[in-house]
Amino acid sequence: MKSSVLSSPASQSMLSRLRKPLVGAAVSLFAASAFAAGPAPVKLATVVWIGYGPFYVADALDLYKKYNLKVSLQVFNDPALIPSAISSGAVDGGMLTYDQVVGQVAAGRSMKVVMPIDYSNGGDAIVADASVTKVADFKGKKVGYNPLSPSDFLLSYALKINGLGEKDISPVSMTPEAVPAAMASGQLPIGVTYEPSLSQILSQGDGKKFKVVFSSKDAPGLIADVLVFDEKVIKAKPAEIDGIMKAYLDGMAYMKSKPEEAAKIIGKFMGVSAKEVKEQLSGVYNIPKDEMPKAFLPAKETTSYYASGAIIAELLKAKGQITKIPATEATMDASFVKALK
Repeated sequence: MKSSVLSSPASQSMLSRLRKPLVGAAVSLFAASAFAAGPAPVKLATVVWIGYGPFYVADALDLYKKYNLKVSLQVFNDPALIPSAISSGAVDGGMLTYDQVVGQVAAGRSMKVVMPIDYSNGGDAIVADASVTKVADFKGKKVGYNPLSPSDFLLSYALKINGLGEKDISPVSMTPEAVPAAMASGQLPIGVTYEPSLSQILSQGDGKKFKVVFSSKDAPGLIADVLVFDEKVIKAKPAEIDGIMKAYLDGMAYMKSKPEEAAKIIGKFMGVSAKEVKEQLSGVYNIPKDEMPKAFLPAKETTSYYASGAIIAELLKAKGQITKIPATEATMDASFVKALK
């Protein structure tokens, strides 16, 4: 999911509403001048995650060319490093989990979600050996996970709803990719990771050595992947952002129309087989264009950033990772999604 952390409401909301009717015209105007100047280079930060498949397809087939863009994907092994890369301008934008955005905005940074990508539906999970059968069994045991990441957030949520906290476990800091080897060696009874590392763990011992104890399927929408840009870039490059989003949708359409070819493309990027890609896709839900606006609307379902954001912020504050809860409106800019045709 990646996946991270997991950072004037009224006046901002009003300004956002006033600005929305102008976005379509502004994007068209910028796009016309951009084509005359040649392809615009854009750097996007990403990690290897099945939910980003449409971006990988767009990259391999150069679907950005249609929108006069030259997009390069910068792959990070640690998702927690992406926010600083965006803030520093090392990349133009990136793919983050929504809990990361909450943490960043709470810390005073002006990062905004411009498009929902997916939400994890089992692709992030807490796995354990035979000595552990439920979350309550985590007490006193070593748990390997990546701090300030989707893994950290998923673990915090699982502990909370089971009456436990971080003080009840023995945390072991490691990247998601390091978890499979650590568990295979017997160093860890419990690990938190996501695809493709998740499948690597579950396949050990003919699929009998480790099992999923808790996953993002138990909290749909809570680990949501989003396309994020700093507010400075949003103001400076609206046409580029619009083109990136449209190329992403083209990538998703290709996945639907040519699933076999798409699985090969995604597998090559992720370093797994096409068969594994198809298996991992069941662990995520890529949000269709028509459903994207709903993520930005107030609702009780955790697929809304208002609902999931409230849970995320409370957890982050309780863990001391943020000192104040940011307004949901400050974490997003829905104008680009609304302008999609």
